Amino acid sequence: MPSVSNKGKNMPESPIRKLVPYAEKAYKDKKTVYHLNIGQPDIKSPQIAMDAVANHHLEVLAYTRSEGSEEYRKKIANYYNRLNIPVDANDIVVTTGGSEALLFAMGSIADVGDEIIIPEPFYANYNGFATASGVTIVPVISKIENNFALPPISEFEKLITPKTKAILICNPGNPTGYLYSKEEIKLLAAMVKKHDLFLVADEVYREFTYDGSKHYSILEELGMAEHGILIDSVSKRYSMCGARIGCLVSKNKEVIRTALKFAQARLSPPTFAQIASEAALLTPQSYFDEVISEYQERRDILVRSLKEIPGVKVGEPKGAFYCIVELPVKNSDAFAQWLLESFDHNGETIMVAPAAGFYSSPGVGLNQVRIAYVLRKESLIRSVEILKAALEEYND
Repeated sequence: MPSVSNKGKNMPESPIRKLVPYAEKAYKDKKTVYHLNIGQPDIKSPQIAMDAVANHHLEVLAYTRSEGSEEYRKKIANYYNRLNIPVDANDIVVTTGGSEALLFAMGSIADVGDEIIIPEPFYANYNGFATASGVTIVPVISKIENNFALPPISEFEKLITPKTKAILICNPGNPTGYLYSKEEIKLLAAMVKKHDLFLVADEVYREFTYDGSKHYSILEELGMAEHGILIDSVSKRYSMCGARIGCLVSKNKEVIRTALKFAQARLSPPTFAQIASEAALLTPQSYFDEVISEYQERRDILVRSLKEIPGVKVGEPKGAFYCIVELPVKNSDAFAQWLLESFDHNGETIMVAPAAGFYSSPGVGLNQVRIAYVLRKESLIRSVEILKAALEEYND
């Protein structure tokens, strides 16, 4: 019988989605499931974006340019310039989601066997993108004890080898919610310039920062034109996950030329989604003010409630809408499955994302889960009640 590829065999399962069959079984058993496992915002997409698609005047749904329409890229550039990120339309390649932008970035800067250093825990799909690209992830561990702050630069430098091509960060972080400070970005920028590396920053949660904190982009930092690659997406910013529109941004002309070749190989990003995303750029600031206020309230309620459970430790997110929670269990994979298969509290249970899948170091994060606070506050309070009851009953 023909065999699938080793690359396919090594492709990791999503820790976020692999429990779906157990959730479906829970539905069939008439349980209510609170989904804390996936970053699908419940915030409405901007009406202006939905109207743009509904009221389009296209007669032919044609290909667009491989790098995205010029009009859309010009408007994206205007958005960045308002944020003190000095780029123009030619520095941007529109992609099918931030995921494709990350694949294009890895394909453009690294060959098979090359290495990219990433602070962990990190977005689980980085493992998949690296496997697909033949790239080796070299983790540098950040810890819940100091809220997943940037590890010392000396820890990065210990890991740099001739095969190291880049440092990759997510800012604010998925799954930790950690927001890198301006000073930390400056330290990373100095390091990549010193060692002649790329700094790739996944900044898709840029708008979501709390407690008066401000996001500082790698492309705001002087001297990063040749070293910086920014990854972005409309998915979370405008609650438009299904649009599948993102972009890769860099002042490095060779990187953009190379990424464009990958873009040409897949022809073009989706037309209707670009129309919606272009219109979304006109979303008023009041939309974000309301969303940020709502998420901050959800975060405060969730973190406060979790801290009241004996044996639970939680990171304090400053951005995005996730937190890592350390539980008094040995294996959160088994616990998450048990929650769906064998437990309910008055007919209700919760679905969480086991955190081991957000690490590449074996054996790390086994007693942690990621929680996304994308549900209404009442649902978050109820979810923590269910978690507390589950931990009291669970034996591992």
